[in-house]
Amino acid sequence: MNAKDILGTAPQQGEGTSADGSQPAWTREEFEAQLRAKGTAYHIHHPFNVKMNSGGCSREQIRGWVANRFYYQINIPLKDAAVLSNCPDRETRRRWVLRILDHDGYGDEEGGIETWARLGDAVGLSRDDLWSLKQVTPGVCFAVDAYVNFARRAPWQESVCSSLTEMFAPQVHRDRLASWPEHYPWIEPSGLAYFRSRISLAQRDVQHGLEVTLDHFTRREQQERALEILQFKLDILWTMLDSIEKAFPQ
Repeated sequence: MNAKDILGTAPQQGEGTSADGSQPAWTREEFEAQLRAKGTAYHIHHPFNVKMNSGGCSREQIRGWVANRFYYQINIPLKDAAVLSNCPDRETRRRWVLRILDHDGYGDEEGGIETWARLGDAVGLSRDDLWSLKQVTPGVCFAVDAYVNFARRAPWQESVCSSLTEMFAPQVHRDRLASWPEHYPWIEPSGLAYFRSRISLAQRDVQHGLEVTLDHFTRREQQERALEILQFKLDILWTMLDSIEKAFPQ
């Protein structure tokens, strides 16, 4: 998908209704299965990611990917803060705020943004290069900004639903932990700590996100809309890799 298509794919209120409006809702189990089936479109299957995990990327490509994904990382707390600002339910906020702390850090916990910056160190990016965002492509900026703006404007339950790409994230982290030390021995192993930490955190976050989604999207037209929202987020992630692949061809 081209980056310019992202705003066109953002689901709009009222879309996703059945043609005759009479289809029965899926059961919770059926609905969850439909959500999980979207994993076939996860960016783990993108040609650039496949190439990266099979050892086919150059140092420049790895560094370009790390630098561009950093823009996504630093925007995740903004997305999660948008969810909080739109959510009137205290118990949900008490659980959701952990996501911000996970990324920004707190107390002695350095957080995911710093851990990703350490990945940048490990692949040979200076902190100035990383934080300047000078390697971030316009396509990545466009895609990430579209995601944050969706979270700001959408009902909080829809923003929660969009986060369910995390259902598929543990596997991509396991793949990197398994393949990178062999294919990229020049990367300092300590730099892979982000991938290791996100496996358990993503599983925790998915449990909460699924609870909200399965509880809120109960009518068939709502469930179909939820699938469109999840597809929108999948398109965001795929488009980011499209842009990175084009900017760093070798």
